[in-house]
Amino acid sequence: MILAGLVLAQEANYYRVRLLSEGTELLCTRRARLKKTGQSVYVGDKVEVVEVDWQSHRGAINLVEPRDTLLHKPPIANCTGVLVVFALSEPPFDPVQLSRFLVNIETEQLKATVCLTKADAVCESVIQVIGKQVQSWNYATIPVSVETQIGLAELLQVLGQGVYVLAGPSGAGKSSLLNALRPSLDLRTGNISDRMGRGKHTTRHVELFSIGNDILVADAPGFSQLELTCKPESLANCFPEFRPHLGTCQFRNCLHQEEPGCAIQSAHLERYSIYRTFLEEVITHTALKQQNTDPDAALKGQGQQRRSGKATTIPRLASQLRTPSRRTAKQDLRQWDGIEEDE
Repeated sequence: MILAGLVLAQEANYYRVRLLSEGTELLCTRRARLKKTGQSVYVGDKVEVVEVDWQSHRGAINLVEPRDTLLHKPPIANCTGVLVVFALSEPPFDPVQLSRFLVNIETEQLKATVCLTKADAVCESVIQVIGKQVQSWNYATIPVSVETQIGLAELLQVLGQGVYVLAGPSGAGKSSLLNALRPSLDLRTGNISDRMGRGKHTTRHVELFSIGNDILVADAPGFSQLELTCKPESLANCFPEFRPHLGTCQFRNCLHQEEPGCAIQSAHLERYSIYRTFLEEVITHTALKQQNTDPDAALKGQGQQRRSGKATTIPRLASQLRTPSRRTAKQDLRQWDGIEEDE
């Protein structure tokens, strides 16, 4: 008997699957065939369940349906959109960190909506300034307050039907927002760290929660930093406000740094300095990736600086100038063991 289901959560090597026809939840394992072929199972996957034991509510995932989309951080399949949750205070609003989240979402080609939480902790003028700032980046912005219930009804209208993901740094209020949308969830929440000045991790795994008819929302673990892995030539397309100016530069392969006739530089866009910072990061990431695949590359990685956290590179020595390893030296000595003394 084969039943269709939806993966709601992953806990260790088990998956909680909701059967689409029955509406009940089963604790399932992954068939060994899927593991041998390297096929992963993510939260949000549509799967086929076999070997169902109704008494113990157990089953096995036999097949994973083709995915429409896949968000890697956090790992969720078949996303309708991403709701980026950022606090207006505690921790203070950081446009650079928000841009890092948005760029990663644009890389996945998913629609992003920005939810500004803790609206009751700041004055109305601050909400308007930050809201207009994010809207100028061509993103819909919704300020909400869990304490006063401001903006929650509007947020539900924006979500509509489908699978949505709450993404954002720790302490932004993602779990508190879900508790306000569905009080019966009673998710664990945490306070802001006094020493670090940012949120503490309270969500340990990715899980889908139902907050209405055909509305599933995932609360995912918070991330303090996200690594940018896109190619340097595609980074500018991850900034929606840059797109009207793309293709009008003097040079076709313009990276929008110091090239003459660059349309992005002349547009004087607000996030241009953020783009330059991200561009240096992705160029370094690309060089390190090429160095790992090419042992004779001109640059090699030197690790990360403690203060800035940025990866650095140094020139690679020529092969004739490199000091041989101990293993190579021992192999060179062993070649004399079988030679006669007179030879």
